[in-house]
Amino acid sequence: MKTDAVRSLADAPGPFVSLLVDDSHDTHDAVEQAEARWTGIGRQLEDRDVADDVIAALKRAVLHSTPVVGRKGRLVIAGPDAVLVNEQLDHAPPATVVRVSDYPYLLPLLGLTVSHPTYVVASVDHLGADLTVHDRQNVHTETIEGPGYPVHKPAAAGWHGYGDVERSTEEAVRMNVRSVADRITELVTTSGAEMVFVSGEVRARTDVISALPAHIGAPAVALPAGAQGCRATESELADAIAAELARRQHTATEAVLDRFQAEDARGSGLAVQGLPAVCAALRDGAVDTLIVGPLGSATVVSGQDRTTVAADADSLSESGEAPCRIAPADEVLPFVAVATDASVVRAGDEVALADGIAAMRRYPVSSTVAAAAVRQPQSSEA
Repeated sequence: MKTDAVRSLADAPGPFVSLLVDDSHDTHDAVEQAEARWTGIGRQLEDRDVADDVIAALKRAVLHSTPVVGRKGRLVIAGPDAVLVNEQLDHAPPATVVRVSDYPYLLPLLGLTVSHPTYVVASVDHLGADLTVHDRQNVHTETIEGPGYPVHKPAAAGWHGYGDVERSTEEAVRMNVRSVADRITELVTTSGAEMVFVSGEVRARTDVISALPAHIGAPAVALPAGAQGCRATESELADAIAAELARRQHTATEAVLDRFQAEDARGSGLAVQGLPAVCAALRDGAVDTLIVGPLGSATVVSGQDRTTVAADADSLSESGEAPCRIAPADEVLPFVAVATDASVVRAGDEVALADGIAAMRRYPVSSTVAAAAVRQPQSSEA
């Protein structure tokens, strides 16, 4: 995924508090459960000497954000002065995660940005459309009714003047279709939407998609109409949209992994894996795509500059930076990737990566340098 949406976090001062919590509202006592979870979280934050005003801001975000429907998670990240991230996640975490660190815990957010690009949903008929723009922060909804009327041909056969009314009806339909297509185009352009879903009866949605500019209409996803052929509601389309987003995310991830495996097999120097080699590439600003697998409890070392990282203290010292901190690899490496404008892809447990981490480089590294990086010893002390 591209990391533009979280790039500003790379420049934010720390330390950071990152909370990954269950935000489900699928039981009658969901509010009471949330308050009980917060009691435990609050105690942990107090024990870690988090400032009272930061704790209060986090509490508001966790307990008073807009309630979600069903089983969901929430990621909240705060800096010293404000809450920086407050995002709903598709899945509730198996356990609450509380982190206080010089690095924000971005990995859950990076996964969210992949599965939730900005997109437009158009529920259309020959009269107009209900249009909705979804981005990571807001949902904008509007209804457009075209100027053309009537859009239905008379049912009585042999009616005098039928041909004129038929032509009038077809022209009314074309006017309405053009109005809807023009407005969809405007919304895509202004929002930067990456996807368009068009729902409706076959004729209506086909007409609208055909009227869109090629770069919007060609990749548009056609969805059926709502009940009894009416304009579909968001709830009626939710499962189909979620399935398409998940399919595209899986396809994009598979493409990155296939390329990595091909370049690794070729020995081109573009594919590297393991903490030493990936840290070296990140230090050089050479990572195009970071591939994050299961990192477990792995740690890395960083210097005064939070983006100067190494797998061990000796390697960091050799790069001219004094070791300042040891931090979890699943915090540090995505953070450095974001700071250096790299993309981030999450790999599943079934993908075997050395140390659970790999990268595609922007330019190849020689086999001699890569081998030296892999042979560097790792130390648990900075």
